[in-house]
Amino acid sequence: MLRRTKIVATVGPATDDVAILTDMMRAGLDVVRLNASHGTVEDRRRRLAMVREAAHRANRCVGVLLDLAGPKIRIEGFRDGKVMLEEGRAFTLDTALDARAGTAEAVGCAYKNLPKDVTPGDTLLLNDGQIVLGVDRVSGTRIETHVRVGGELSDRKGLNRQGGGISAPALSDKDKEDIRFAVEESIDYIAVSFARDADDIEQARTLARRAGRDTRIVAKVERQEAINNLPALIEASDVVMVARGDLGVEMGYAELTGLQKTIIHQTRMKNRVVITATQMMESMIQNPIPTRAEVSDVANAVMDGTDAVMLSAETATGRYPVKAVEAMAQVIEGAEKYQLAHSRERHRTDGQFRDTEEAIAMAVMYAANHMKVRAIVALTESGSTPLWMSRIRSDIPIYAFTRHESTRRRVTLFRGVYPVIFDVTHAKSTGQLYDTLFTRLLELKLVERKDLVILTKGELSGVQGGTNSLQILEVA
Repeated sequence: MLRRTKIVATVGPATDDVAILTDMMRAGLDVVRLNASHGTVEDRRRRLAMVREAAHRANRCVGVLLDLAGPKIRIEGFRDGKVMLEEGRAFTLDTALDARAGTAEAVGCAYKNLPKDVTPGDTLLLNDGQIVLGVDRVSGTRIETHVRVGGELSDRKGLNRQGGGISAPALSDKDKEDIRFAVEESIDYIAVSFARDADDIEQARTLARRAGRDTRIVAKVERQEAINNLPALIEASDVVMVARGDLGVEMGYAELTGLQKTIIHQTRMKNRVVITATQMMESMIQNPIPTRAEVSDVANAVMDGTDAVMLSAETATGRYPVKAVEAMAQVIEGAEKYQLAHSRERHRTDGQFRDTEEAIAMAVMYAANHMKVRAIVALTESGSTPLWMSRIRSDIPIYAFTRHESTRRRVTLFRGVYPVIFDVTHAKSTGQLYDTLFTRLLELKLVERKDLVILTKGELSGVQGGTNSLQILEVA
């Protein structure tokens, strides 16, 4: 049985070797994440070239996601690099303070409008919630607080307001430059960090289109505002990422598991793709095997129906990037054995389909889940039909046969969908099309003779949005 849930892994200093990247791809890496929060544009360009070389060596189709830095609110630096904050002591955040002048009494803040977003009584969280500050007074550039939960604090740590409410826009000038870079380099997905609502997603989409490409947009759900606007945010996006780090800080860790399940369910119901991310195998930054709790965490996301699970520092800076991908693949395969092979979920059983393609896709999955079908073959230009099919849980593989490299890379993120190079326009007749299809399937050892396959295609070959037929064929 093929692994259905996809693996996204972040590249960084630990993967700056084509041989390592090639091994990661052979181990099961499906989509590479470039993190724009670190390094320069030239670093990303260099790593992207290495990724594409590694994909060629591994003979794998691998997608690429550029994760924009977004308005991450951070404190500035300390004179000695770090301080110890003691519970009950006063501590001030001062946006006018020099970037390296921080002490145990005060530190600067990179976001200059923070005093406008904060009021007495608020709770501020530093370093992913490990340090908790209560706001006592706001005066000019100064936010005077007392330490509720202390600990060691070092340079450039993140800052959140509990319950959200930071007004920083989702797209900075740097993000806009990175969007242009993504378009220039034909990157498949752009992730908008700290997205608040549908407008943030539409702004990123408009910038990509103006730069010359209709790149797919990922909404990272990591703010209270994103949860408040979740239905519209999902509708505006192509992909949704459950970014559990900052989301857990803003919403509270006790809410996180329920929120994850809700986001995955709502995203799939709207025929969008969903990625579950953050600390999935965090211990593997230092250790060659995951903890049992991490195994359960990944398996839980898989059983919830996530399209992909993501590795961050585990591969970007960790000691065992290849082993992390291998472990992730093994856990996914183990979880999928225990998942219901045929879904009984009420996906799209009410309301009306938007168009013929969606209706065909749903009919295919109903037929496939009630027949002994070996494979589903979708002749596709954009990847839309296999995406809709993949929203229904099934253990039957969906092969996206397409002539477009960009579509093949795009579907690497879809659960249970696998790209195959195929140019439908070369077939001069229906008989020739079937012969060529069967030959390709048999060459790749995806089926055997006499197997049943379901084929979807359009009346006009090579026309986007034209899927209008379903056929059940016996491989000859």
